[in-house]
Amino acid sequence: MAKLAVITGVSRGLGASLAKFLLESGMDVIGISRTENKHLTTAAKENNQFYRHVASDLADIPQLEEAVEIIHEEIKEKNAEKEIETIFLLNNAGVVHPIDQSQHIKTEALVSHVTINSIAPMVLTNQFLKKHEEHQIPLVIANVSSGAAESPIYGWSAYCSTKASLNMYTKTVALEQEELKTDNRIIAFSPGVMDTDMQTEIRSSTKDQFVEIDKFKDYKVNNSLRQTDLVAGVLIDIITDEDVKNGKIYYISDYI
Repeated sequence: MAKLAVITGVSRGLGASLAKFLLESGMDVIGISRTENKHLTTAAKENNQFYRHVASDLADIPQLEEAVEIIHEEIKEKNAEKEIETIFLLNNAGVVHPIDQSQHIKTEALVSHVTINSIAPMVLTNQFLKKHEEHQIPLVIANVSSGAAESPIYGWSAYCSTKASLNMYTKTVALEQEELKTDNRIIAFSPGVMDTDMQTEIRSSTKDQFVEIDKFKDYKVNNSLRQTDLVAGVLIDIITDEDVKNGKIYYISDYI
């Protein structure tokens, strides 16, 4: 029997770390991102694991739905070769821009942001839950959230709102799965501040756009940003634990 992980945002950052560690642990991986990460193909070969990259822009929902169909055809084939005992769906991809006072945010930028951060992970989760009715392989779903989901931050009206919506969506889907008595589980995970390209984008803001910019610059200067490999290890420990709690919001600060 085998385990398979489907991960969004594998081209860099936390998504790349998650994919690498899971391949090294003996799990097959399908990655979704706009650009391919060649290092993951190498890691799969070195560990004799299956890896496939499916190109998709999460801001383009019809394109994402096409990607889901490709992925599920792959899952059918893999399940026929060697029975899959669990599918892990890790909705990791996200954006922080636009960073600005709400009245200055352009509608087009807002729509793209909400689509990537809220709608795309919901669509993926909904589609995987629907496919579960067909293949009956247990799902473990993790939505990467943020502390910003629970605390308003000046200049982050879009980011705070989309991450809050993802948390509530997680809790609601978990409630449904419990009532339906499925073996599917869904959680959210708040990874804290990590040393990623997103942090670089945040530090490039102006004080007018983002009042707390100096604090985030200090994170970098003081080496307070967590490495993505460390965070990925914690999330993998959580989702592979048989006692993972349906609907729970997990926080990195409770582990390191």
